[in-house]
Amino acid sequence: MKKPLVLLIVLVLCSCVSFAQLPVNCSQAVIGTADGWDSSVVSLSLVEKQANGQWVRILGPVQGRLGRAGLVWGLGLHANPRGAITKREGDGRSPAGIFRIGGLWTTHKTPVKHHHNIPEVKVGPRDLWVSDPSQPHLYNRHIRLNHPASTPWELKEQMRQTDYAHSIKLLICHNTQETPGRPVVGAGSSIFFHIWRRDGAAPTAGCTSMAEPNLRSIIARLDPTRNPVYILLPRAEYARLRSPWRLP
Repeated sequence: MKKPLVLLIVLVLCSCVSFAQLPVNCSQAVIGTADGWDSSVVSLSLVEKQANGQWVRILGPVQGRLGRAGLVWGLGLHANPRGAITKREGDGRSPAGIFRIGGLWTTHKTPVKHHHNIPEVKVGPRDLWVSDPSQPHLYNRHIRLNHPASTPWELKEQMRQTDYAHSIKLLICHNTQETPGRPVVGAGSSIFFHIWRRDGAAPTAGCTSMAEPNLRSIIARLDPTRNPVYILLPRAEYARLRSPWRLP
C-alpha cells in the first residue's frame, strides 16, 4: 500500500512543479498585477534577481492599462489550468501567464535606448503583423513585403505608421514562434507593450500600455542575457501561484 501512495504523492508534486515556473536562467522580470480578471488597470514593476538569489524591485510600481475586458489565460511559458478559458482573437482581453519578452518595433522620431541584443525594426509601409485567422501560415507573425502595402488585405494587416500609442512597441511573446508549438491560429495575436492612450484613460485591445517615460525606462533596462519575462496575473492569482510557480 505504501508504494502506490508514494507514487501518487510524487506524481502530484511533479505536476505542481511542471505546471509553471520561471526559466532557471531568468533574472529579470516585468510583473503586472490587476485587481481581478475583469480589470483593465494594471500595476507594473521591473524586478531583478541579485547574486544572493533575492529579487529586488528596480522600477515601479507604475500604472498601466490592459484589454478593455480585462485578462484571460494566454499561451506562453506556463501551462494553463485544465478547462481554463484562454485568449481568443478579438476578445478584448490581455493574456495572463508568463511570457518571454521579444523585440522592438518603432516609428518614434526620438530613438529608443535599448540593449544592443534587443532587435529593433524601424516600421515602414512594407511591414505587416498578421492577425487574420484565415492565413494560418502567417498568423501572428511579422512580415516585410517587397513593396508598400497596397491591397485591402495588406493595408488591413499593415503595422501602424502614424499612431503615437504604437510608435514604441515591445513584443510580449504570447502565442508566438518563440513559444514551442505556437502560434495557434485564432488564439490571439499582436500583443505588445506600448504607449497608453489619453494619459491612461483608455484601455487597450489586449496589449499592456503605460506612459511613454515608463515604457522607455523599462526597455532601457532590459537585458536579453538575463532572459527577461513578463508575468501578468490578477493579484489573487499571483499570491496563490507565487510559491508553486517560483515567482519573484
